[in-house]
Amino acid sequence: MSSRSWQRPPTWLTSGMARDVVLDMGWGRLVFGQTFTDQRDVVDALRAEETGERDIAMYVRDPQVLVGLAPHELFMDPSLTFRLPLTRYRAPRDRNPDVFVRMVRDRAELEEVNRIYAACGMVTSDADVMWANHRTRTFTYLVAEDTRTREVVGTVTGVDHVLAFGDPDQGASLWCLAADPQAAPRGVGEALVRTLAERYVARGRAVLDLSVLHDNAGAIALYRRLGFRPAPPVVVKRKNPINRPLFSPQPAGLAALNPYARIIADEALRRGVRVEVTDAPSGEMRLTHAGRSLLTRESLSELTSAVAMSRCDDKRVTRRLLAARGVRVPEAVELGADPLHDEAGLAACEELAARTGPVVVKPARGEQGKGITVGVGGGEDLRRAVAEAASHCPDVLVEELVHGQDLRIVVIDHEVVAAAVRRPAAVIGTGDDDIATLVTRQSRRREAATRGESSIPLDDTTRAVVADAGFALDDVLPRGQRLEVRRTANLHTGGTIDDVTDDLHPQLVEAAVAASRAIGIPVTGLDLLVPDVAGPDHVVIEANERPGLANHAPRPTAERFLDLLFPETRRQGA
Repeated sequence: MSSRSWQRPPTWLTSGMARDVVLDMGWGRLVFGQTFTDQRDVVDALRAEETGERDIAMYVRDPQVLVGLAPHELFMDPSLTFRLPLTRYRAPRDRNPDVFVRMVRDRAELEEVNRIYAACGMVTSDADVMWANHRTRTFTYLVAEDTRTREVVGTVTGVDHVLAFGDPDQGASLWCLAADPQAAPRGVGEALVRTLAERYVARGRAVLDLSVLHDNAGAIALYRRLGFRPAPPVVVKRKNPINRPLFSPQPAGLAALNPYARIIADEALRRGVRVEVTDAPSGEMRLTHAGRSLLTRESLSELTSAVAMSRCDDKRVTRRLLAARGVRVPEAVELGADPLHDEAGLAACEELAARTGPVVVKPARGEQGKGITVGVGGGEDLRRAVAEAASHCPDVLVEELVHGQDLRIVVIDHEVVAAAVRRPAAVIGTGDDDIATLVTRQSRRREAATRGESSIPLDDTTRAVVADAGFALDDVLPRGQRLEVRRTANLHTGGTIDDVTDDLHPQLVEAAVAASRAIGIPVTGLDLLVPDVAGPDHVVIEANERPGLANHAPRPTAERFLDLLFPETRRQGA
């Protein structure tokens, strides 16, 4: 019946089927079109969509007629439907030992599911709705664990159509397949799809359907490999801000933006703000609303003054301003214009290293961790590190090495919006692969997840870090062992982040706000070293005038940025 949207099914086939069935998924509702006898009722169901949600009507009869009833409100989604005949499904010969798929165990795990949704750019769901659904057999919420770390790294949702409305096709559907772009090992998506299919095979279901955007090449390749084939059902959605990219022409150059600019452009378009991409490679855009126009470059805007930007650009100025405001900063030595011949400055650095232990040598200007050497002693090691820093910037700063977690706090309009602990790039042993293979594999995963913004270099630094841990790149890392392969937590060299916004000690929040006010900057990313995010101890080591807002999902960084630029577009209650 679901394959013939142009035919009205015979009464005997649908006599036991429930009518006008709509299921709340938490992120929106599923409207099962084959259960409606009047197309106008489907229109009314979609009109009841809640703000911030995405309803989906599937299996609608004559979808072109449905859209024609409300052409200004509805559109046919540019997605493809795939179907897996479950009677033909064959289990794999080998299972991936790094992935274990199971049912959700408690409500807290549904917050992990939402974290993965947000990291994948998907609409997050109401955890209470998901938990209520999970307690019925109509819905199946599966998560994938990395067996080496026991972390949740993927999820998928299934809906049993027989239990939902007495489906005469004996069908089921798959929704919201997602894998953690930072941590998921290979094969998470396949393991989730297979486990869901096998559960419905065990229930005697005949088909498993799914809808996927036409340009999601990776997902489509996976589904085809598992035996899914194109199917006739069409998806109809409501024209709303979330769906705007699917039915409205996009600004020229939008697709070429990096993730840090794209997250801002998408939020602007959702609010009805006009987006003109002026230079895609740099992430520069002109945003216009109600006759007011602002230039932005990622999270840097015309609201940031040249003075504030220069204060962040020079780490020496940053630390002096913060120290004057009473914000804790590391003890440091500033070397002169010719740092390798600044004997007095080098002697002061030697004294600092002798008194505090190994030091950090960094260019006074620069970003992405370039030219920074961590853990430097005195003598020739110090001179080599100074030479490396000076090759990136003639002004060099030498600071005491403060141990602790690398904490990034994003402050917008002098309010803390997000905080995350940044961790150096690391790999987890499989017991079979050498370290070089693990690094290459993890680097490819990071590149794919960040559209090339993050990767792990197989360079001398990586070799040295691996050697310091007692390994060589051609050694096989024991299964489950975690090995850091970079010294710094820079995201551009493969670092990862863990959201800790809700765990921040109040004094860390106060220090971040004080730092943003000392610099006089409306948007900044502050880097701190802390022994514990739940404690008060900290030092502030840097301020970034253009923090990457895309790194902090599901925190509303882009939303607060647009609130700053165009406060009249602020959503009520935000």
